[in-house]
Amino acid sequence: MTKRIIPCLDIKDGRTVKGTNFVNLRDAGDPVELGAFYARQGADELVFLDITATIEKRKTLSELVSKVAHKINVPFTVGGGISSAEDVSVLLQNGADKISINTSAFKNPQLISDLASQFGSQCIVLAIDARMEEDGEWYVYLNGGRTKTDQICFEWAKQGVMLGAGEILLTSMDHDGTRKGFAIDLTKHLSENLPVPVIASGGGGTMQHFADVFEKGKADAALAAGIFHFKEMAIPELKSFLKAKAINVRL
Repeated sequence: MTKRIIPCLDIKDGRTVKGTNFVNLRDAGDPVELGAFYARQGADELVFLDITATIEKRKTLSELVSKVAHKINVPFTVGGGISSAEDVSVLLQNGADKISINTSAFKNPQLISDLASQFGSQCIVLAIDARMEEDGEWYVYLNGGRTKTDQICFEWAKQGVMLGAGEILLTSMDHDGTRKGFAIDLTKHLSENLPVPVIASGGGGTMQHFADVFEKGKADAALAAGIFHFKEMAIPELKSFLKAKAINVRL
């Protein structure tokens, strides 16, 4: 299987932003320009997350999604504030290829089944934000990392896949924005025990971190934001590095 490199556009007020551990957001540029740049650079996919849509109780910015979609030629996943089949239809009509659901799916698991049956499992990405607690377990957080639940991350991922999610986007809140490496053990646990691809997110800071999450974490894809937005790492160089380590990537 080819390993995928996926830049992520976290959107707030129509701009790309990046924080650390889900807080201290700073501006990272225009999402349309960034999306086009990453497509040219050889990104395998692009993820667009309207990070305040749920907390602000509004829909994802479909007009902005359309502008980005018109500038890229790679699979495009969009999330934020999605809670119905109608929301999904609007985003697919505006150029999304897949949709990412998080809080709404946790609050209403039936939504996963409904969307999978209507649009196909391959279209449904279940995003999970997780944090390790003092008992050593990883727990699910909602509302952009603001709300803790009592649900164990792996158990929720397993349930989500049974309900029809075709892919898991796993973000470690502990690692997010730290550039100290991905959550290898958690990623490996999900990757080895779930029958769908797992995208690792949170903590990518060096090229070796990406190699580690593919080799040790068994991830199918690795997602990152800040290191790409702030030009600390270029996708072509990253892919060449991975290729030299015999990791199968699309050049």
